[in-house]
Amino acid sequence: MNLFKTVRPNIVQSIRAFRVVDLADEAARLGQHFLYASCGHAQTKGEVLEIIANSFLFPRHFGKNFDALFDCLTDLVAKAGPQPGFVVVLEALPVVTKFDKDARETLLDVFREAAEFWAERKVTFRVFYSFA
Repeated sequence: MNLFKTVRPNIVQSIRAFRVVDLADEAARLGQHFLYASCGHAQTKGEVLEIIANSFLFPRHFGKNFDALFDCLTDLVAKAGPQPGFVVVLEALPVVTKFDKDARETLLDVFREAAEFWAERKVTFRVFYSFA
């Protein structure tokens, strides 16, 4: 059974009825990278970006800003060679004053732009997110 039968190959969407363990299993079955970040304890943009950087094993020089996030999700990985595809889960993005709706949308826009980057290279990049 293909869990992603009805999910476009390059998309950013709410996790909805998917379970994290099922997404991880499907990524493994497809031979794709599975990237997971649990952001439930974050309260600020910096903390969210730090959790993502640590969870995705970004280099130490990661700048903790949205431009650096995009670069790490795209150019840095692309330079490492051919990629098999990605399943990304951003769980429990905070809904707090210091990480407001605009910050959440900007974060998701970065992932949407990364999905477009990978689509141009014919590499799947599916992102699933939830809010705390």
